[in-house]
Amino acid sequence: MNFGDLLLGFEVAFQPENLLYVFIGVVVGMVVGILPGLGPAPTIALMLPLTYVLPPAGAVLMLAGIYYGAYYGGTITSVLLRLPGEAASVVTVYDGHQMALKGRAGPALGISAIGSFIGGTVAVIGLFFLTPVIADFALTLGPPEYGMLAVGGLLMVSALGQARVLKNVIVACLGLIIAMVGIDAVTGVSRFTGGSTELLRGIDFVAVAMGLFGLGDVLYDLEQRARNARIEGRIGRVLPTKQDMKDSAGAIGRGSVIGFLLGLLPGGGGVVASLASYATEKKVSRHPEQFGKGAIAGVAGPETANNAGSTSSFLPLLSLGIPSNVVLALIFGALLIQGITPGPQLVSEHPEIFWGVLASMLVGNLMLLVLSMPLVKVFVNLIRVPIGILSTVIVVVTMVGVYSVSNSTFDMWIMLIFGVVGYAMRKTGYDPGPLALAVVLGPLLETSFRQSLLMSDGSLAIFVQRPVSLTIVIALVGVIAFQTVNRLRRGKRTPLAATGPADDSPETADDGTAPEPAAVTSPSGVEPGGASRPETDSDTPSSPPSSNHSR
Repeated sequence: MNFGDLLLGFEVAFQPENLLYVFIGVVVGMVVGILPGLGPAPTIALMLPLTYVLPPAGAVLMLAGIYYGAYYGGTITSVLLRLPGEAASVVTVYDGHQMALKGRAGPALGISAIGSFIGGTVAVIGLFFLTPVIADFALTLGPPEYGMLAVGGLLMVSALGQARVLKNVIVACLGLIIAMVGIDAVTGVSRFTGGSTELLRGIDFVAVAMGLFGLGDVLYDLEQRARNARIEGRIGRVLPTKQDMKDSAGAIGRGSVIGFLLGLLPGGGGVVASLASYATEKKVSRHPEQFGKGAIAGVAGPETANNAGSTSSFLPLLSLGIPSNVVLALIFGALLIQGITPGPQLVSEHPEIFWGVLASMLVGNLMLLVLSMPLVKVFVNLIRVPIGILSTVIVVVTMVGVYSVSNSTFDMWIMLIFGVVGYAMRKTGYDPGPLALAVVLGPLLETSFRQSLLMSDGSLAIFVQRPVSLTIVIALVGVIAFQTVNRLRRGKRTPLAATGPADDSPETADDGTAPEPAAVTSPSGVEPGGASRPETDSDTPSSPPSSNHSR
């Protein structure tokens, strides 16, 4: 990185129209993080057709703003309703809600905004220095390395995803099959088309994404129709005191580093980062018994880590062209709509996009901080919007949007089919995320694999004969071995009652009975499986708290 590149990035970010796109993205992200049934993945899927008519830089800046803005929106419901708005906010529930019950909801939300700003800023600075270096290194990679990177991305997402590993692998394989539909680029033979001329061009990723995460979420949330939200605790003063800042300083610093590093892993991002940060803070605290009872460090650390992790997860996309989670796969699709292929050539071919995105993250995080403080009470009222109204709007926007991309009624049918598939996957505990990622990575994996075999005259040994691809193989074997040992250890333990760290008594429903524990949902609405929770013994909360309000 040189000073000229940095100036170019801020020149792009501070253009009036781009500032507007960032502002829209941040506000929409905060709103969808709060509203039931929405999240960054469904919202970005719905916005993909809109990006078709936007300038490339503005489209990506807006989608990125939605991504990291949604994480703070989920914090509001975690603190006030004891309901994680996003999977990354799951551990914020325990101490954040306890603070709300003590009349300190304002400081909890305030320290979350401050921590998110610091964590995101640290991560962006790290991206400024690391991404160009990795992009230059990626230019030296060949088909074997890219093939193993694609395999690694799919396996890591399967291991760290929001459902059981076996289920994620099955879904990823289905996505790879879907990616093969159409004409073989090498032989020119049609595959899996069933004689349909419409399928010769393949299955459009936008239609798949909007079906899985737009329509699928609507169908699932209508069935899981929520009761009216009950706001608990007094928000009060949002700005934390000096003592609050002192108590949170170490947690924010550690959360920034933990989030940045774990966000670089495929499938990691904000979820794993927030869990690891909470476990770390409880281990290093001089008063671990206060965690689960309103410790502000238990809010500051995870919230900082999840924003840093969501920001640093852009590095594999921008430098290697490999999305590390489903949201970035959707942003990948948005870039393809604009005729831009993410990867190592992005720095040299589209420097305004590359540096503009990084600079806009700093601007967006500052906007998030400025907006969240005075407007938190306004955003809270959005929780009461009926799901029926939201669902109607989403269905109409989805249908019009998918048609507008290519003026194809066939794509509308594809979207409807995958909407039903997405609903069925949520009902049966399958995460649609690996499917969407496999559809994106499938062409890269197939092309790289076949080119590698051509280079080696059909020998698979080429994947272990080159240093970089061998390193990736060893890393993948290590991850699989670690996950296997982890699961064997968990299987030997005696199951305990699923309770939170404190306040274990169930809430009473309107009819006087104790409600079912509400599942913690990811942005796509799937209950996190054991694979997404790192082994932290008793330091990480073992299960989500119950709630009278479900997404």
